[in-house]
Amino acid sequence: MSDVTLQNFETDVIALSRRIPVLVDFWAPWCGPCRTLGPMLEKLEQASAGKWKLAKINVDENQELAAHFGVRSIPHVIAFVDGKAVDQFVGVLPESGLREFIARVTPNPGQVALRQAREANTRGDRNAAREAYQAALAFDPGFDEARLDYIGFLLDGNEVDDAEAQMKMLTPRAAQHDGFAAVQTRLQALRGAAELPDETTLKARIDADPRDLQARLDLARLWIARRQYEPALEQLLRIVQTDRAFEDDVGRKTMLSVFEMMGDTPEAVSRWRRQLSAALN
Repeated sequence: MSDVTLQNFETDVIALSRRIPVLVDFWAPWCGPCRTLGPMLEKLEQASAGKWKLAKINVDENQELAAHFGVRSIPHVIAFVDGKAVDQFVGVLPESGLREFIARVTPNPGQVALRQAREANTRGDRNAAREAYQAALAFDPGFDEARLDYIGFLLDGNEVDDAEAQMKMLTPRAAQHDGFAAVQTRLQALRGAAELPDETTLKARIDADPRDLQARLDLARLWIARRQYEPALEQLLRIVQTDRAFEDDVGRKTMLSVFEMMGDTPEAVSRWRRQLSAALN
């Protein structure tokens, strides 16, 4: 537990909440309900073994903070995660209610490890990312979100065999998860790239016969394997425009998977979505 003021709010609440959740208890010495809630929160914090932190703000001494967060009645508890206020309650909750509130804002160990993996991957530390992904899956082998992320990570490193092994460990629910189609398409593209004709041969076939949809699909898959997504989309769109029924609408379905792979370029995705929509209507 820490006593927080305007001077240390940034470090003891905002910065700290980027590592673990912080519950801020707005209270005052004259507040009877505060004297009931405070000890319960302190007991639960001690029992949490460092999974979250309690910060107490005396509203009489920190009126600016209280006003900023709209505190009009106390006790008032606000939970901060990743530097943001994510949940709150006013008044005194029974201990069971406090536990439910804390459970809502406290990520489980697998989620914490997944966040660490993503952060390490973003900064280019593949060793740390790999360890964190494996830790997340050790905490919860059925954590499909983490496993799909890990598969994408492995594909980024061209570790196709390991990615394929991880795909087999997904639960049946994974097919409904955001990102499933994208990693499946990438894996198929990388797995099949070695068996596809080379780029020059495929382009020559398309030049000779623009309706050679198999050549267009193979070229798109070759480019997906190389993460050259927009040239791949161009070929897939031509398939949609020429024959929607080709290989059970593979052009449209693959385009949707590629859109998921291009999540970091939303403007490009929007442009290609408009073109796909025009082709379908």
